[in-house]
Amino acid sequence: MVTTALNALGGIGLFLFGMIWLTDGLQALAGRRMREALARFTNTPLSGAATGAAVTALIQSSSATTVMAVGFVGAGLLTFPQALGVVFGANIGTTMTGWIAAILGFKLDLGQVTLPLVFLGAMAHLFGNGRLARAGTMLAGFSLIFLGIDVLKTSLAGLEGVLTPSDFPADDVIGRLQLVGIGAAITLVTQSSSAGVATALALIGAGVISLPQGMALVIGMDVGTTGTAALATLGGSTAARRTGLSHVIYNLLTAAMAFALLGPFQRVIGPEGLNFDSQIALVTFHSGFNILGVVLILPFTRAFARLVTVLVPDRGLGLTRRLGKELLRDPQLAAGAAVATLDAIVAAQFSLLSGCLCEGEGPRARREALKEIDVALSELQRFVAQIPAQIPAQIPAQIPAMGPDIPDGQPLASLLHAADHARRLHVRLTEEARIEALPGDRRLLRYGRMLGGLAQQAVATEDPILMEPRFNKARRILRLHRESYRSSLLADVAARRAAPDLAAVRLDAMRWLHRVSYHLWRIELHRAKTHGGHQPVPQRLETAMDVLEDG
Repeated sequence: MVTTALNALGGIGLFLFGMIWLTDGLQALAGRRMREALARFTNTPLSGAATGAAVTALIQSSSATTVMAVGFVGAGLLTFPQALGVVFGANIGTTMTGWIAAILGFKLDLGQVTLPLVFLGAMAHLFGNGRLARAGTMLAGFSLIFLGIDVLKTSLAGLEGVLTPSDFPADDVIGRLQLVGIGAAITLVTQSSSAGVATALALIGAGVISLPQGMALVIGMDVGTTGTAALATLGGSTAARRTGLSHVIYNLLTAAMAFALLGPFQRVIGPEGLNFDSQIALVTFHSGFNILGVVLILPFTRAFARLVTVLVPDRGLGLTRRLGKELLRDPQLAAGAAVATLDAIVAAQFSLLSGCLCEGEGPRARREALKEIDVALSELQRFVAQIPAQIPAQIPAQIPAMGPDIPDGQPLASLLHAADHARRLHVRLTEEARIEALPGDRRLLRYGRMLGGLAQQAVATEDPILMEPRFNKARRILRLHRESYRSSLLADVAARRAAPDLAAVRLDAMRWLHRVSYHLWRIELHRAKTHGGHQPVPQRLETAMDVLEDG
């Protein structure tokens, strides 16, 4: 009995490793195409459900599909109701594993046949490069799934006659609830409802449990996935926490519906009805109640989304709400979220600068905004530092739906350069004495309003590729006028038309304007690179002069 249990656990372990490797290989091979499909076809909750089901069925990971949806919500590419459609559909897609296990693993008995494929996959992974190595990982994972099923099936066959359905909770309401609890516990331990379904299929095949008992276990396994989802969103972004709660509520509602349908469904597919094979009947039930749950919830998706939004309000800084640790599992999504967060911080900073230069916004309001921007910049830099190293120092190309493509090889350093200049601009915005000197001189006021107007344009257009040359032109103008202004002001001091102390303050203010224009230009130049812009290389002499003239 102990040996049988240990062998069965080994079979589950092989199955889990197979799922992990299969998912990793499929994501590496088709990850970008899956992202494109998810963003392109998710226009409504219905299309989101269909796309989520298809993507999950292909990559064999509902959690990966959900993380993609969370990332797109954070970037503003999907609304929360659209993302809910994806989450609902992912529940359908994940039932495909049960069909693969039931038909190929138990009916066709591919366990031993796939052993040579494990060897081929290992060789491809060890000696292949790029796509061949990833295909080898996928092939080895696919083969291990069936090898694990074969071990599980062989091990549990030894329990035939030793354990019978009567040894498990009875087929009544209390017994079914107990089985639901057991199924949930299995999923919480294995972190995979697919492994639980494969175990239930093996137990039914060995005659250890009956079909109704297996159906109750499967319901519990769907409930168990909510624990995994809830844990995965702890400390995550607002979108992730809302998605996790949605998953919990939806799965509990679907489980309650499936529990109520246990009796009717058993009569339809049992010996008195269609007389399905027990294992096929189990996966039919699993897919059936998930599909029915999606059909029933889709008309109420927007109301459901409003409820979850009320239950999980925005918390913390609005500027960094897109960032969440769950995105770090997917470097592409993490990089996209970082770019979107930088855009939000820069927009807030430019709006603050515009209000300061054009509207005379007071220092008290400015200090509060600056404090939030300072914290947001620090949080962004910490997040970027945690992005996994498998994208060595570069932001991968974004899909068309996320905005213009980032050219292959575009350095992630561009984002950090822009953030560094935003940090330096932040310091400039704390220099209140220089800012307060601007309205006292008509030329300084005019230059300030020019920069403030450009900053407001940048916020309105949200297009750094368009704004970069405009900021560069303003920087050049201010550098030229800085010298003429300095000469004119010093001449006024020499002629006793201006006080030396006042002249020093105004020269400081002019240098402040020039340095602000330089940081604005560099922020937009590096942001343009993260948005796919191919900018001309600035003249080295001009850049060197800007650096040397730092005031």
